[in-house]
Amino acid sequence: MTRRLKRRRKEAKTDYRARLALLKSEKPRLVIRRTNRYLIAQLVESDIAQDKVIMSVTSKDLISKGWPSEKIGSLKSLPAAYLTGYLIGKMGKQKIKEAVLDIGMHRNMHKSRIYAVLKGAVDAGLIVPHSKEALPEIDKITKNKQSINIEKIKEKM
Repeated sequence: MTRRLKRRRKEAKTDYRARLALLKSEKPRLVIRRTNRYLIAQLVESDIAQDKVIMSVTSKDLISKGWPSEKIGSLKSLPAAYLTGYLIGKMGKQKIKEAVLDIGMHRNMHKSRIYAVLKGAVDAGLIVPHSKEALPEIDKITKNKQSINIEKIKEKM
């Protein structure tokens, strides 16, 4: 008898082996997801068979924090990713001190937008185990974005 794949695995939505390893740590997870237009960062606690979202932030929330109105189409860029992570780190620091990274089925590409979200969360004070080589440098995040002042937006958070 052949083994049948679970539906969410066939749809490329869940890697059950990686999920089990994350759940065994018994720490809250910093879940980062990328859509076609936005980045989503969530702090999630797992109970027996359910996940409970403690806090959720999207890059769309940056608009109210001072993101330039002419750059609304770039809410998936590297600076937007960094600021989204910084926002979730600032807001989640009161409730959670430490978390583990959950990138789901996204490819593990160093210095990418997913790791820019992680860098923002770590810079805000959230403790997440990671490799320093995976994070993008701050000058790469701030370069070639002429009208986005990251420091000014960080002060409003």
